[in-house]
Amino acid sequence: MAATVTLTVDGLREFARDVSALSSTAPRALRLALNEVADVVIGEARPKVPTLTGRAARSIRARSTRNAVRVTAGGDRAVYYPWLDFGGRVGRHGTAARAFLKEGRYLYPTYYEQRRSGEYDQILEQHLRRVAALAGLAVD
Repeated sequence: MAATVTLTVDGLREFARDVSALSSTAPRALRLALNEVADVVIGEARPKVPTLTGRAARSIRARSTRNAVRVTAGGDRAVYYPWLDFGGRVGRHGTAARAFLKEGRYLYPTYYEQRRSGEYDQILEQHLRRVAALAGLAVD
């Protein structure tokens, strides 16, 4: 199980479709632009995750397509990440307990904090303008 945060942009699917029709390199550039927005969350969340081996912090990664980007954490290499972030009871007979926080401790709070600051909007706008210019569109 992995924790996932999804960033949503209204009209991104239509933008990706239209830009892809104009340029063959635009879909990759758009996916990389979305990854850079996700890197903001990753860069802020990683230092907050407690480290013993560092696997949990390193498991925070961006997963993207040209229409969506997700920040995932946990997975096969750090199966305990959801417990670190959200808490609960794990282990034999639920002996390892950590206070459960529905909103999480690291990933979601970082996402919402950055979202309120407006940093995503600025970075995404800058990269979408670059992708549009790459496709040959004039952006004002």
